[in-house]
Amino acid sequence: MMHVPLRSLLFALAGAANAAGAQWAPQASGTDAELRGLSVLSPRVAWASGTHGTVLHTTDGGRHWVRDSIPGTSALDFRAIEGTSAHVAHVMSIGDSSRIYRTTDGGAHWSLRFTSTRKGSFFDCLRFWDARHGIAMSDPVEGKFLLVTTSDGGESWREVPTGRLPEALPGEGGFAASGSCIAVSGASDVWFVTGGAATARVFHSRDRGESWSVSELPLRAGIASAGAFSVAFRDRRHGVVAGGDYQQPTLAGRNLALTSDGGVTWTLADSATSPGGYRSAVSFVPSRAWTALVAVGSSGTDVSRDGGRSWMKVDSVGYNSVQVARGGGFAVGPKGRVAAWAEAKRSPRAP
Repeated sequence: MMHVPLRSLLFALAGAANAAGAQWAPQASGTDAELRGLSVLSPRVAWASGTHGTVLHTTDGGRHWVRDSIPGTSALDFRAIEGTSAHVAHVMSIGDSSRIYRTTDGGAHWSLRFTSTRKGSFFDCLRFWDARHGIAMSDPVEGKFLLVTTSDGGESWREVPTGRLPEALPGEGGFAASGSCIAVSGASDVWFVTGGAATARVFHSRDRGESWSVSELPLRAGIASAGAFSVAFRDRRHGVVAGGDYQQPTLAGRNLALTSDGGVTWTLADSATSPGGYRSAVSFVPSRAWTALVAVGSSGTDVSRDGGRSWMKVDSVGYNSVQVARGGGFAVGPKGRVAAWAEAKRSPRAP
């Protein structure tokens, strides 16, 4: 099923329809893999990835999801994927020997471009600023987060020197729950978020990862299963983080925060109306006003129409990742679940 135009999404998010009038429209993915990676480029073009070496893509708005074949990857869990066009994408696996594969022909062929050789590394997410410049983040190695960057379109990757990175906290790491624990903006800004430690944090670089600052987040933390899971920025100043405790998926409160100063300070969403539990991914809805957001997790979907200050639950189906581009959005989740946002059909008024 092809998703509807963005105006229908904004109509629902803006509150013109009640919560029952907004829903995800399921699509046939052709797989039962757990899907966590998602990259939405337009209403028609999107990439998704997951367990058993699964990579999917669509170029017709989800009418057809094509499963790509990457030889020798059936045992890999592809938690993150980033497309830069309908033809070019990078997909990343987790684990001690995390790998990054690239396609330049729309998924027909893939080549291995990076394999981590650092003991203890565990890559969580990756993003590209443009067709040539990208960055990927791993959990700490020897007390510092490990990052690699490319400046040649993913042909080669190099480790970012750790000298200017703040020390990691005991137990601190990223969450590879949705491939969205890192975000980029403009030509050089990048942020990544963490959890598993005494406090959740956000790291920010203005120079593509060469130097870093770090700020604390007010999200739920203090145990290995809690912290920040997803970050999104609509420009270099306005951003949102989502998270919570994945072992308590319906525990509300302290699971979403906002910034208007580039991530230096953060404000929690209204505790009375914050998302109804752990949220693994959050996305802005591109528009002139940029006031709508969507957050998903294992216990459902929430939307905001006021820039993230207050939220309304609109769906109870579990999803792992969500992303909205200008013109439309998708979500992916367990058992090959793929959906596009749609407005529910309404019953005709009684005469």
